[in-house]
Amino acid sequence: MRVVLEAKHITKKFTDPVEMKVLTDVSFQIKRGEFVSVVGKSGCGKSTLLYVLSTMDTDYEGEVWIDGESMVKKSERELAQVRNAKIGFVFQFHYLLNEFSVLHNVMLPGLKLKSYSDEEVEQRAYARLQQLHIEHLANKRANQLSGGEKQRVAIARALINDPIIVMGDEPTGNLDNKNTETVFGIFQQLAEQYQQTLLIVTHDQSFAAKTHRVIAMADGRVI
Repeated sequence: MRVVLEAKHITKKFTDPVEMKVLTDVSFQIKRGEFVSVVGKSGCGKSTLLYVLSTMDTDYEGEVWIDGESMVKKSERELAQVRNAKIGFVFQFHYLLNEFSVLHNVMLPGLKLKSYSDEEVEQRAYARLQQLHIEHLANKRANQLSGGEKQRVAIARALINDPIIVMGDEPTGNLDNKNTETVFGIFQQLAEQYQQTLLIVTHDQSFAAKTHRVIAMADGRVI
């Protein structure tokens, strides 16, 4: 299986107010179709690592490779293009826009990428809603949904541009057990049925234990 994401000797320091290392020499690879979780106590560096790997934070030492390409020395515009085309994001807070319908929310990254016509983006968005069995919500406003429904819509949105990797930062952090299981089931199906690669930061040990691989962190290092 091809490597879709690689961290090579990632070291990250914060210098304000005093110098502090948040990540120290972090290296690993993630292959296509792998469902990987990152765990560790609060403050161990896992969310910081996700921001570095997702190219949103460029102030680090080492190298991030996505889809066989180094992200070092790319311009902010090039990195934004990589993020939009190759990475799907699912956060603890879904960041849906209440003034838009569910369908339009899912379409937004596709409209931004401009790889398809608006009609095609709409068809693709609807197909993603069908894939997650929530097409009946397509015309509802985001503020009419339950928490679990919102997170499923956020996953559909993350998938709209066929990313090579979906990154999640505590995507079940605000959900009850039943909805957490639903979201886990979706991720598992994406990995096993569709060969979707997933990298999920979580503090939920039972969630992590069921993923293909667990990367455990402590004090900014992979242990």
